[in-house]
Amino acid sequence: MRNSGKNPQKKGATPNAHSQHAAGGELHQIAGGEHPALTTNQGVALSDNQNSLKANPRGPALLEDFILREKITHFDHERIPERIVHARATGVHGYFELTTSLKQYTTARILTEAGEKTPVFTRISTVAGGAGSVDTPRDVRGFAVKFYTREGNWDLVGNNIPIFFIQDAIKFPDLIHAVKMEPDRGFPQSATAHDTFWDFISLTPESMHMVMWIMSDRTIPRSLRMIEGFGVHSFRLINDAGESTFVKFHWRPKLGLQSTIWDETVKISGADQDFHRRDMFEAIAAGNFPEWEFAVQLFTQEEADKFPFDHLDATKLIPEELVPLQVIGRMVLDRWPNNFFAETEQVAYCPSHVVPGIDFSNDPLLQGRLFSYLDTQLSRLGSPNFHQIPVNAPKCPFANHQRDGHMQMAQPAGRVGYEPNSLSENSPRETPVKGFHSAAVTETGEKGRIRAGSFADHYSQARQFYLSQTTYEQAHIASALVFELSKVEHVHVREAMVGHLRHIEADLAKRVAAGLGFDKMPAAPVAAAPVQEMEPSPALQIIGKMKPTLMGRAIGILIADGSDGAVIKKIKKAATDAGASVKLVAPKVGGAKLADGSMLAADGQLAGTPSVLFDAVAVILSDAGAKALSVEGAAIDFVRDAFGHLKAIAVDKGGQALLKMAHVGQDAGIVDSNDKDAFIAAAKTRQWDREKSVRTLA
Repeated sequence: MRNSGKNPQKKGATPNAHSQHAAGGELHQIAGGEHPALTTNQGVALSDNQNSLKANPRGPALLEDFILREKITHFDHERIPERIVHARATGVHGYFELTTSLKQYTTARILTEAGEKTPVFTRISTVAGGAGSVDTPRDVRGFAVKFYTREGNWDLVGNNIPIFFIQDAIKFPDLIHAVKMEPDRGFPQSATAHDTFWDFISLTPESMHMVMWIMSDRTIPRSLRMIEGFGVHSFRLINDAGESTFVKFHWRPKLGLQSTIWDETVKISGADQDFHRRDMFEAIAAGNFPEWEFAVQLFTQEEADKFPFDHLDATKLIPEELVPLQVIGRMVLDRWPNNFFAETEQVAYCPSHVVPGIDFSNDPLLQGRLFSYLDTQLSRLGSPNFHQIPVNAPKCPFANHQRDGHMQMAQPAGRVGYEPNSLSENSPRETPVKGFHSAAVTETGEKGRIRAGSFADHYSQARQFYLSQTTYEQAHIASALVFELSKVEHVHVREAMVGHLRHIEADLAKRVAAGLGFDKMPAAPVAAAPVQEMEPSPALQIIGKMKPTLMGRAIGILIADGSDGAVIKKIKKAATDAGASVKLVAPKVGGAKLADGSMLAADGQLAGTPSVLFDAVAVILSDAGAKALSVEGAAIDFVRDAFGHLKAIAVDKGGQALLKMAHVGQDAGIVDSNDKDAFIAAAKTRQWDREKSVRTLA
C-alpha cells in the first residue's frame, strides 16, 4: 500500500490496540482495523519491526537481513550533505598518551606501548539539531575520537552518556524520526519536548533508563570540556594467544563535571548560540588545553554471566562499583582546525574502524552501527574515497586493490588491481600473523528475529540511576520531566509516561503527576521483568562529585564609572590565580572611568555580556554607578540571574546597593568584595541550598 501522506490513525485512537509484548519486553503493534500492514519498499510485509535478524537471541546480526539494510540505508540517505544526527559539532586536534599497558589483554599497539603519543581528532556534537542549531539544548552530546595509530585508524564513536535509547539498531530510524522536527510542521528544532518523541518513548519501555539520563543535568553541560565520554557498547580486546576480554571505554574530564541550571541554559542560548564552541576555542587559544583521562572496564565472559543484567544490552551500564575503572591513558586537545569545513565537517567516523587487537561484541545496536556509519559516509561525502580526505586518511602506510570511483585522488600505478596475482613484484598482500583477526567465538542456535529474554528488564537501572542522585538532581529530573511532558499535547502520552515512572520510583511518579495536574495516578504498564533493587552508585552523580575548582571556569566583574580600581584588581588577581578566566563587563564596550580618573577597558558590553556566561560574578560599583545601573534592565538581570542561577556574588557597597534595588536576597553566597578568599571559595561551586528560595521544583 502506497503511503497517501495522511495519518491513518484517528485522533484519540488507542495507541496499544492490536499490540503485544514479546519475551524481550518490546512492544509489537499488529496490523488490523485501520492500521495497514508495514512493508518493505518492495511491498513485502514485515513480521517483526523491532528486532534485526541474528544468529541466535544473543548472537551477531546477519548480513542477509535485507529488511534491516533497506531500512537503515534509506535512513542514512535522508539528508545531504549535513549529518542526519550529530550535525552541530566542535572538532579539535590533539594527542592520546598511553600510561599503562594492556599487553596481557590486547595486541593493539595503541593500548600496549606505554608512553607513546598518538595523534587524534575529537568531535563533540549535539544529536538532534541541525548544523545551524544552538550549542546548548537539552540533548545528548556525541563524543567521537579518531586515533591515527601506527596500525591504522581506530574510531571510538560514543556519547557523553554510557547507555542508549534502544537495544536494536533496527529501531534507530524510528527513534530519530520521533526526536527530529515533526514532519508536518518543521519544528521544534533540537528539542525532545514534543509529541512525537514522547509518544515513541512511551511505547518503548527499553528507553526508560535513557530517559533518566536525558532529563538529568548531564544533557545541559556547562562546557564541552566538562563532560564525560563513553564508548557505550561492550567491545573485545584480543591478546597474542587469541584470548578475548570484554571492555568498555570511558573518558573522564580533568576539569570535572559541571552542568548548568535549566533557566540558565535557555538564556545562554539567546546570549551566545556558540557558547560551547567559543568556550573550547578560547580555552585552546589561551593554552588551557582540555584533557581527559582514558579508562577501561575489563571483564570476562564468566564475570558477565553473573551480572544482574545483560552487558550486550546498550540500555544498560556496568556500575563502577561492580567493575572498577582502570585509568590507562590521557587525551589532550591542543590545536584548533585550520578550516572548520575541511576537518570538523568532513571528518568521517565509523565504529567499524578498529585495529588488530580490538574487536566487536554481539550487541545488536553495535552490530547495526557497523553497517550504518559506513553507509552514511558514502552518502554524505559522496564517494567511497572519503578516506582520502586528509582529516580521514591514516597517518600510517595503507595499500589495497580498491580503484577508481568518484573523487579518486590517488594514482595507483601498475598493471595489477587484484589479488592473488603473479604479475606484480610489489603489490599488497595479506599479513596472517599481525593482520586483523576476529575473536574466535562459537555461535550456535536458531537464527530469527527475536530479542533475548535477558534484555527484558527496562526499569531496574533507571531506578538505580534516579536513586543514586543527590536530592537536588532528583528535583531537576522531576522538573525536567514536567517541563517536557507539559509541551506534549496528547494527554494519553503524558499518562503513559507517568505510568512508566511508577516502576522507576513512586515518589518521582507522584511529583511528575502533580506537576502535570493529574487528579489520579495513571496505571503502570505491565513490566516484562521484575524490577530489581540495585545498590545506588554515587559515581552516577554530577553534583555529588563536582570538583571544587575554578580551573576552566569564568568570572565576570561588573564595573561602571567611579568603580574602585584597587578592588577590581584584587578580585581579578585572586580569580586568575585560582585558574579562572576573568572578563570585565561595563555599560559601554570602551570601558569605564575609575574612581582615580584612569580608564579601564572592558571585555564586554553589559547588554551583550549577561551573567549567564559566567560561573560567578563580582559587582564593583560606586554609589553613583549603582544608581545609574539601577534603571538598566540588563544590570538588574545581571545580578538577578546570577542569584537565581545559584552563583557566588562578590559585592562592595555600591554592588550591595544594586542587589537591593534588584530585590536580590542575601545568603552565604553573597560575599563582601574585600574578602577575596571567601569569594573564591564560594565561586568554586553553586549555592545549591539557595535553589528552593528562587524557583519551584517538582
